[in-house]
Amino acid sequence: MPSFDDSPEKDLFKRNFLLMNALFQLQELLLPEQWLQVEAMDIQLLPYNPREHQIIDSDPLREYYLDWSHYEAEVGEVRRLLEDFWQRYAYFVGASKVTVSRTTALKSFGLNEWATQKEIRQAWRRLALRWHPDREGGDAEKFRNCCEAWSLLKE
Repeated sequence: MPSFDDSPEKDLFKRNFLLMNALFQLQELLLPEQWLQVEAMDIQLLPYNPREHQIIDSDPLREYYLDWSHYEAEVGEVRRLLEDFWQRYAYFVGASKVTVSRTTALKSFGLNEWATQKEIRQAWRRLALRWHPDREGGDAEKFRNCCEAWSLLKE
């Protein structure tokens, strides 16, 4: 798969941006036959009901992803956005309170106490992809535990 940026964070950001931009454009194309619900933590295709489903042009998420000036964000901004996302996601999956020690968190990532931030980040990505509940073979509880460990180790 081609890379959109040399920075892994910006590459992930750009992939997400393109996906969200496409979803918001598709939302308009599907009307009035179907409703594509596009929310940060909830994307689904539903039967269209004009009383319940309307495109709101002032929706901040929609405005952001349809504005191409955001595609070339600075690394610091991308890191802040990713941090905000993972905090919201941890809350969304019920892992908002950190209850594990650093040693336990490292062990859950298969790492020892001398692990570098790069190794921690790589382990997080590997485990998040493996256990994400939306993936085949994913496990919500294991993913929640990974989120909790990551929230402690990412600093």
